[in-house]
Amino acid sequence: MTSEKTADAVPKQPAVAVLGTGIMGSGMARSLLRAGLDVRVWNRTHAKAAPLAADGATVADTAAEAVRGADVVLTMLNDSTAVAAALTAASDGLHRGQVLLQSSTVGPEATAELAQRAADLGLVYLDAPVSGTRQPAEQGTLTVFVSGPSAARAVTGPVLDAIGQRTVWVAEEAGAASRLKLVVNAWVINMVGGVAECLNLAEGLGVDPQSFLDVMKGGPLDSAYLHGKSAAVLTGDLTPSFALSTALKDTRLILEAAGRSGVRLDLTEASAARFERAEAAGHGDEDMIATYYAGRPTEKDGG
Repeated sequence: MTSEKTADAVPKQPAVAVLGTGIMGSGMARSLLRAGLDVRVWNRTHAKAAPLAADGATVADTAAEAVRGADVVLTMLNDSTAVAAALTAASDGLHRGQVLLQSSTVGPEATAELAQRAADLGLVYLDAPVSGTRQPAEQGTLTVFVSGPSAARAVTGPVLDAIGQRTVWVAEEAGAASRLKLVVNAWVINMVGGVAECLNLAEGLGVDPQSFLDVMKGGPLDSAYLHGKSAAVLTGDLTPSFALSTALKDTRLILEAAGRSGVRLDLTEASAARFERAEAAGHGDEDMIATYYAGRPTEKDGG
């Protein structure tokens, strides 16, 4: 079932603790603040959370301080290890019945482990990964995939409306949303690899990349993604909307899940190899389109 963002009034606006204020978490926190919610933020590196004070957030010194009294705890961290560590750090401030909106991309296996950990803490667990990068996070236009008990919809509704323009309720079972997210990410990862390889081939053949983009423009195979990622390479502005190292982490999660299900993903395996070469060459903190550098003739060995 899909719900669109609405302007319906709610009886009580939930207080939200955001654990993890990197590219995505900070953007989501600002979207929550614009919606008028009480937002407390915490990050292991305090300096990454501190700027959110200017936007109206309460910047907590500890995870336990951030979650104490919150109705919803939103986690947006790099991996399952970081989420588990944050829950441990927050444990003294958690209370039974709090909703854990777990939005980090961790894969189905880790989702099951985190759901059990949440149950042990008395939390209501919602598996809620998001589709989107820096700009949608900052604009509150993410797509949120959610699986978990429907009873949590009322308290999380204002939160989901604030961070996303679309919420897809997948199932009551935790893990269903994470499985869907991996399929979506496989599409994105292979798209970015396609853009990078076309630019590589244009360079290798001495073709002006702009002529390729002009031919594609307005046709049935055109996309805003093609032009946006190509512009990042051609202008040299690789400010991360989605960091290459994070894309590599997600690619490995996809391949692990595919292996367990008996599916072979040749394109995704190739994407992982490109990301690894680009990361080894020092592009891990740049936007994922930096996979382009893994295919340049002068850096074909990742050097």
